[in-house]
Amino acid sequence: MELRAELSLYPLAGDVDTNVLAFIEDLVSTGAVSVVTNAMSTQIRGDSQAVFTAVETALEASYNRSGRQVLVAKFLPGPAPQVNPDGN
Repeated sequence: MELRAELSLYPLAGDVDTNVLAFIEDLVSTGAVSVVTNAMSTQIRGDSQAVFTAVETALEASYNRSGRQVLVAKFLPGPAPQVNPDGN
């Protein structure tokens, strides 16, 4: 099953930018999920097992690097909906 996730990481110590960028790089390095970032969050997409594994791996590495942090995650099954330019 395809799964999409929107992730926001909030390190509670250390350099926030460095920690967040390293977390995103860890997600990308799995090679098993599609990763898109913006100013508010990171969206990943792929097979459900690949998405959960990527999040688990990146989060564990991030905890080991940075200590305490909060990860806000939203999961939505299925492919992304197609939206036409006219909004329909």
